[in-house]
Amino acid sequence: MTSAPVPDAARPTAEDAFKLARRKFLAAERIDMSGLATELGVNRVTLYRWVGSRNQLLVEVVWSVGQRTLEKVDAGVKERGAERVVQVVTRFLDAVITSDGMKRWLAEEGELAMRLLTRHDTGFQPRLIEWVYTLLEEESEAGRLSLPADLHEVAYVIVRLIESYTYLDLITGEDPDAQRAEPILRLLLR
Repeated sequence: MTSAPVPDAARPTAEDAFKLARRKFLAAERIDMSGLATELGVNRVTLYRWVGSRNQLLVEVVWSVGQRTLEKVDAGVKERGAERVVQVVTRFLDAVITSDGMKRWLAEEGELAMRLLTRHDTGFQPRLIEWVYTLLEEESEAGRLSLPADLHEVAYVIVRLIESYTYLDLITGEDPDAQRAEPILRLLLR
């Protein structure tokens, strides 16, 4: 009698690689491809086949954290109209600036982080712009926000504002502070 094959439940997957990288980022640990492959028990070729380059993996990890943060922040904001946008963006910016993972990444690889998160071709910035656009559109369609400009343009400017304050230390040498962005957002959205 032959026994039925035992499913290999312990075999790691691309999803396992992503989750491990995400845990490392949130724990403020460096995402190292060799270390990930070793920890997963796969070779580097397999890991790269699963997740692409380290840069691609970093973008996906940071977007997953950012998207979850945006959703959580938005769920906690009770204001409507321009004030909803101001509160969501300011709280998101504060969460980004105070995140141990982001602080470590910016301190150790700030130029890389800026390049990956601010360039259109990496995929992070367009998703953030779209998220902010959707927020603006919801308030506009509900009649709680009326702006004399294209909402895509406003979303782009808001994302550039988020980026400017996130990378303040790298750009000007000043400490990032989300509260500094709040009056600028109010000015933009009035």
